[in-house]
Amino acid sequence: MTYSLIPALVFGYLLGSIPFGLLLTRAAGLGDVRKIGSGNIGATNVLRTGNKGLAAATLLLDALKGTAAVLITGHFAPELAIWAGLGAFLGHLFPAWLGFKGGKGVATYLGVLIGLAWQVALIFAVVWLVIAFLFRYSSLAALTAAIVVPIALYFLSTPQIATLFLVMSIIVFIKHRENISRLFAGTEGKIGAKT
Repeated sequence: MTYSLIPALVFGYLLGSIPFGLLLTRAAGLGDVRKIGSGNIGATNVLRTGNKGLAAATLLLDALKGTAAVLITGHFAPELAIWAGLGAFLGHLFPAWLGFKGGKGVATYLGVLIGLAWQVALIFAVVWLVIAFLFRYSSLAALTAAIVVPIALYFLSTPQIATLFLVMSIIVFIKHRENISRLFAGTEGKIGAKT
């Protein structure tokens, strides 16, 4: 099992480390997305270019790479799907070809969740949308959803998946520590705002 999970982790990592936000913005002639806004390669920062289509595409592709890692691995070895999902999440956060400086993982987190427990992914989406609509902060919406997901999984899924997402949620909070500071200071950028 130990020897088998390493290829699953590596496969997931390679999928997860594809920096779609960076690739799409460069292909569209918008330069390096890491040089605007938060410097992040994720959909929220891509939205700061003013191109909603590219932001939506980034969100979709960053999620799908997590889902693909889980489903492809699960097709061949269901017991290893969880490890491929973790690999995809870590790949997005720490891509080797970008100096291990990637995104904050929320879209890929959601994609892995779709692959492992789609019903709870719907809960994530509803929580995110409600908080984003009420407060206009992507980070607050993501953090709130990241609190809800492990709790929901505890009741609706397996202990292994619930534990995985508890760990992933903690990592999401760590990656958002600067956003948390700005939220408390009242200086966090709102959804759609150019910086």
